Amino acid sequence: MKVLITGSNGLLGQKLVAYCLQKGVEFFATSKGENRNSQCPTENYFELDITSQSAILQLFKNLQPSYIVHTAAITNVDFCELNPEDCELVNVKATSFLIDAANIIGAHFQLLSTDFVFDGEKGNYKEEDEVNPLSVYAKSKVDGEILVRENAKNGWSIARTIIVYGTGENLSRSNIIAWAKSALEKGEKINIIDDQFRAPTFAEDLATACMGILESNENGIFHISGPETMSIYQIVERIAKHFNYNMENVSKISSSTLSQPAKRPPKTGFDLSKAYSKINYSPRTLEETLSILYGK
Repeated sequence: MKVLITGSNGLLGQKLVAYCLQKGVEFFATSKGENRNSQCPTENYFELDITSQSAILQLFKNLQPSYIVHTAAITNVDFCELNPEDCELVNVKATSFLIDAANIIGAHFQLLSTDFVFDGEKGNYKEEDEVNPLSVYAKSKVDGEILVRENAKNGWSIARTIIVYGTGENLSRSNIIAWAKSALEKGEKINIIDDQFRAPTFAEDLATACMGILESNENGIFHISGPETMSIYQIVERIAKHFNYNMENVSKISSSTLSQPAKRPPKTGFDLSKAYSKINYSPRTLEETLSILYGK
């Protein structure tokens, strides 16, 4: 088993690297630019621009991985809405380049996708539920999924997930859990929406699930998230309760007051039955992961 990871400098990418190191899985870590993860050995890292078809093919032919885990993407939803060409290039066109190269070397292709493929009218989505993207970003992930399903010739999997959080090195973006804990700790005044519902996902749990799909020789779509769906306000509330922080400077607001460029689904959350039964997925609760992350 030889796994090539795209986006290895990102949060999930770093956790996949950690999993492979811990389990003794042969792996190749790739990202644009230099290696920003000190835990990733230099000899395992290869710089890769996923928008370059020739660079992808050359690297894949040289390394001959048996599995591709494609985590690299533009995930800033509002940036994608305002920059649709950039979003299309990175999230769709680059995915097609990677699939083509995976086909040439005979590798299984796994794509990381999102709860935003759904419109959020129902919640608790199953893998077979109909998608209905509301934004440029969401549409790009649906298009990527279609490319995988229709073109990957040597086995494929899609891992959809929701609000990934955890700690990593030199990350380009923060996450709701880290941001909220910091703001609560400092007693900052913050406005939190209470009309969007998500199931936040611990990055280590997601990495274990992604690898579990490969190790179990599974194909198809898998919903991988935290075990509980709650409003964004409830997430902050539970962080405050866990650490005994005061909520007096936290205000509830409606998402309609934010004037965000991209429309978000109001309620997602996943039915995790397939992941439970097929790969023995065992996600931890928010409180369990806060204890792991912060030691209390």
